[in-house]
Amino acid sequence: MTDCISLSHYIADRWVGGGEGRSLHSAIDGAVVAQMPGTADIAAILHHARTIGGPALRAMTFRERGQMLRALAGALTERKDELYALSSLTGATKGDSAFDIEGGIGTFFVYASKAKAMPDAHVLPESGRETISKGDFLGQHILTPLTGVAVHINAYNFPVWGMLEKLAPTLLAGMPAVVKPATVGGYLTEAAFRIIIESGVLPQGAVQLLLGDTGDLLDRLDGQDSVAFTGSANTANRLKAHPNVVGKTVRFAAEQDSLNASILGPDADEGTPEFDLFVKEVVREMTQKAGQKCTAIRRILVPGKSIDAVQSAVVARLARVTVGDPREGGTRLGALAGLAQRDDVIANVERLKTEANVVVGGTIPDLGDALAGGAYYDATLLRCNDPLGSEIVHSVEAFGPVATLMPYADVDEAIAIANAGQGSLALSIFSHDRAAIARLAIGTAPFHGRIMIVDRDNAEFATGHGAALPHLQHGGPGRAGGGAELGGVIGMMPYLQRSAIQGSNGMIEAIEGLRGHG
Repeated sequence: MTDCISLSHYIADRWVGGGEGRSLHSAIDGAVVAQMPGTADIAAILHHARTIGGPALRAMTFRERGQMLRALAGALTERKDELYALSSLTGATKGDSAFDIEGGIGTFFVYASKAKAMPDAHVLPESGRETISKGDFLGQHILTPLTGVAVHINAYNFPVWGMLEKLAPTLLAGMPAVVKPATVGGYLTEAAFRIIIESGVLPQGAVQLLLGDTGDLLDRLDGQDSVAFTGSANTANRLKAHPNVVGKTVRFAAEQDSLNASILGPDADEGTPEFDLFVKEVVREMTQKAGQKCTAIRRILVPGKSIDAVQSAVVARLARVTVGDPREGGTRLGALAGLAQRDDVIANVERLKTEANVVVGGTIPDLGDALAGGAYYDATLLRCNDPLGSEIVHSVEAFGPVATLMPYADVDEAIAIANAGQGSLALSIFSHDRAAIARLAIGTAPFHGRIMIVDRDNAEFATGHGAALPHLQHGGPGRAGGGAELGGVIGMMPYLQRSAIQGSNGMIEAIEGLRGHG
């Protein structure tokens, strides 16, 4: 039994509040594990970030901020066991926790490495000089940090990675951040945040933590501020349409849940390496983090001739998946984040059933009285035999261990089905036919932010369909939100202003070479 944790905001470099708000429950058995604090002083948060945190970070060079990130990654690594202990309460197995915790720390390390290639200065040149006249009068694009506040509104599925993957590019860019984690699992985010603060690495005001309600936060932002949101399309649309966000042209980047697909190539018949690799990846994506990943495979696209074989193989592999207490070493499928999240999955499976049939799952497992209060749900495979004649399977997401099997007749039809999701974060292709791969990749690229291609030759090194990597952009068009996080400098762009400088070569060099404190 875990003692109830009294959570606090972190405002103006001090911990504020006590357990006055909502009770948070363990996803394992429903026990109360934490108490949220009361409301926070939003005005104080923004004032401190703008007047203390921003100037302190902008006084550092890009390389100095990179060294800061590396030190933070080291501090988190030294105390990561504390995070693993809490992570299980969110329903995560040890492997799920590693995806969240190690993935977040790794993002800090990668961005620290990226900083080594940046200038030891306050200005980041972009591309080369442009000749705009016959004389010594040139043009140069430069990037400088905004002078406002970066507001991070995170989702519940990755309490650690979700915070760190936004903080890394923000701090390297030189902006102070206000972290607003999801309430569910917020105790894990607060624990990671405490490690960051207790490391003593950051200057004052660089980061603050806002738990619970955002109050009038969006009303107080302006054109030098930036909002990065992760979550549902409905919430994102409501926030980005906020009158002040629109009126003040507040930068708003959204990374939304999407109906990601995986395609088995027309050549990958049963018995080929690609067939086996595909089935293994589908089941991993259905069960990892209990299917609560914004990149998880939701639509399984296979040649019509192979659909029965794929269905049998997936069902057989799912039958070997152990559902239960995530603290047990043999558990492969832990709990959803909470009972509300499970209710949402159940409701959306019912909607999917209007166009698809349940092949296996769709039920709440009986795990005994000790786990009766937990948020468990069986891995669920559905089958839709007419994907092009359907709509709900391409628009409704059951955010849990749920995926829908769909047949296609040829490559063009596979492209049409994949693109019917109206914009996704990730797509994967399992094939050894280079001509088919090229057509699939080019045909689906306008609708997908990332495409992973796996065959028998590269499978050993493939990073996985659902892995968002700090080296590459994480985002997608349309339903996926249109944002682009991570990807090195790409992830820093919401926090940097591009300016076109015109002047002599010497003047531009002086601007680019500005360094040191002051």
